[in-house]
Amino acid sequence: MNHSEIDSALRRFYLRSSPFLRKTPLWKLSGAALGLGCAEVWLKLEHTQVGGSFKARGMLNRLLANPIPEAGVVIASGGNAGIATAAAAQALGVRCEVFVPTVSPEAKRARLRDLGAEVVVTGAVYAEAFEACMARQQTTGALLTHAYDQPEVLAGAGTLAHEMEAQGGLPDSVLVSVGGGGLIGGVAAWFEQRSRVVALEPSLAPTLYRARQAGAPVDVAVGGIAADSLGAKRIGQLGWDVTQRFVRDALLLEDDAIRAAQRWLWKELKLAVEPGAALGLAALQSGAYQVRADEKVALILCGGNVDPATLA
Repeated sequence: MNHSEIDSALRRFYLRSSPFLRKTPLWKLSGAALGLGCAEVWLKLEHTQVGGSFKARGMLNRLLANPIPEAGVVIASGGNAGIATAAAAQALGVRCEVFVPTVSPEAKRARLRDLGAEVVVTGAVYAEAFEACMARQQTTGALLTHAYDQPEVLAGAGTLAHEMEAQGGLPDSVLVSVGGGGLIGGVAAWFEQRSRVVALEPSLAPTLYRARQAGAPVDVAVGGIAADSLGAKRIGQLGWDVTQRFVRDALLLEDDAIRAAQRWLWKELKLAVEPGAALGLAALQSGAYQVRADEKVALILCGGNVDPATLA
């Protein structure tokens, strides 16, 4: 994964995606406004993207970069990647089938159906839904769109980092939530080592953290409040390769800190985001990530498919 692949994704978007993709806002706030001891906190509001998450970028790039058979596209997803694929498929006028685990929220399943996707609920966790999805793909010949471990998917996610730099310049650090590694793979491939990219994971879904301990991707048990969006049981190979080159730090966060940050964003800024999108603020508020006084820290609010009523 490199700049040229991300640039190719951008060219496809400029030619084909408008008005499907949005340029999402970048808010620059003083650290003091968030009660933090750094110069600035940047909030990339990617939860306002089409489909409610950054996944729209990678899923659309995957579809635009490949011929789509009559059977359409098929994907396994905790919710957001499926929503993004369904939205892209609807925009392009192709069929879409989405396999989701039982842990996925009903709100996400309803969103999938509204986008015209056929929804198959199977398996307790993402990995089991993925196995069923693979069996279906072998039968139908549909284009498989992976939630995080395909080059086009990482390159699409990398366009988010390109957009952030175009909007605000280079931050000193970027705190990135990790599930299967698609987002951090794309972000780290764009910034390389021009900004410090920090991986954040829930302690109950530590795919990258455990891989680093083992020296290679390994299966982990997943659970906790962010399991529906960060519920991959193994870091993707592509994300692993990129993080080995460009990401030095991988931190774990507890569910209580994640939930507190999620509620703070809603109460103080009226930003309704999923637990997986609140890890950056949780790292700052809990002190898991120690900031410098002059530091400009960027957070990616990567998903917003959540009912605000649950944040009260």
